[in-house]
Amino acid sequence: MEEKVSEVLKQTGFAFKKQFGQNFITDKNLLADIVEKSGVNKSLTVVEIGCGAGTLTRAIAERAKRVIAFEIDTKLKPVLEKTLAGVDNAEVVFKDFTKVRMDLFEEELGEDYAVVANLPYYITTPLIMQFIEHSKRCVSLSVMVQEEVAKRLCAEPNTPDYGAITAVIALRGKGKIIKSVPRKMFYPVPNVDSAVVQINLTQGGVDVEDCELYKKSVHAAFLSRRKTLENNLVNAFKLSREQAKGVLNECLIDEKARGETLSPVQFASLAKALSKYIK
Repeated sequence: MEEKVSEVLKQTGFAFKKQFGQNFITDKNLLADIVEKSGVNKSLTVVEIGCGAGTLTRAIAERAKRVIAFEIDTKLKPVLEKTLAGVDNAEVVFKDFTKVRMDLFEEELGEDYAVVANLPYYITTPLIMQFIEHSKRCVSLSVMVQEEVAKRLCAEPNTPDYGAITAVIALRGKGKIIKSVPRKMFYPVPNVDSAVVQINLTQGGVDVEDCELYKKSVHAAFLSRRKTLENNLVNAFKLSREQAKGVLNECLIDEKARGETLSPVQFASLAKALSKYIK
């Protein structure tokens, strides 16, 4: 597979673009394992973002009902015409998915779907947030990201990797690492190792009254990791010191606690208590 893809890239005169974070996987066994662990089956439509040379696209198509693959680099068109030759259930859309309106896309698609993708590193966080915050029909995300990002996406409260993105993901589900991928498996070889993170959007999630206030509470808590939660609440929401203490006491949260010690359920409680002061 590797030689074949390398040859196709040479034949078509393709040049890698650093700004698109292009690192392709060509090992057929690894691709098949990623797709299997992502839970792809013949009843499932899969959306792929950043299909690159089409190696993962082909592996997904072998197990899925249908694949809709988005790619920003139109120079890959002649490459994909060769690597996806004979794959009848895959469609490549040359468009930047971050500019796609989720409601219109899902309305046109008309069915539930899963995302499986080797994400370009530079759009990892905004893309995951796009699905967490706006998708109504995505059932799961299985995305390849930098190893250090994977740890943040799946972190537990009160650990160094736990941050705002972890707590916001908790609105819909919980991430878990399903596959580690060493850097040597990519072409060209990047400077970091990677991992595949799966976020199930149909199980789990935190029950909140106001999602926007929950997110604001989370971001306020991590405004400065060196400061106490009380100080961050005062600064972020312009509360008096007494109001901030009152909110924390109502939630049974220690006045000296820091944001990274709070669980998503505690953040939901915090947002509810803050709603009395936030217009």
